[in-house]
Amino acid sequence: MAAEVLQLRNIVIGQKTESKQRAIERVGQMLVDSGYVTPRYIGGMKKREEEFTTYIGGGIAIPHGVNEYKKEILSTGLAVVQYPQGVIFGKDKIAYLVIGIAGKGDEHLDLLTKIALTVQDTKNIECLRCAKTPQEILDIINEGSK
Repeated sequence: MAAEVLQLRNIVIGQKTESKQRAIERVGQMLVDSGYVTPRYIGGMKKREEEFTTYIGGGIAIPHGVNEYKKEILSTGLAVVQYPQGVIFGKDKIAYLVIGIAGKGDEHLDLLTKIALTVQDTKNIECLRCAKTPQEILDIINEGSK
């Protein structure tokens, strides 16, 4: 995965538990702060979650905007927040890793594929949950998506 898509500054380790809404806002704001999206994109991420959960299983949620907010994406990027105690994304859906995605054009499909390749290995999921540094998260995602 290209280094500019996921940067160390966009990886937070050991975040305290918060609401699903706040978790989505947090990763969305990280995308804004890094120049990947405009602030309006966060509204698109919330709308997506209202329409259909972005929880993909295995303790992972991947909030991203609905199509009508694609124009708010300035460049492709990711933001990752690790929640050791988890965030409730629905009944029996606890996310320990929330990965905000912004994909320019159809690049979000490539990002989703790379994340899926990483988290299909339960060992990778456990390593992501237990990572102690942003660099560990970056290394796992980069290695797992090859």
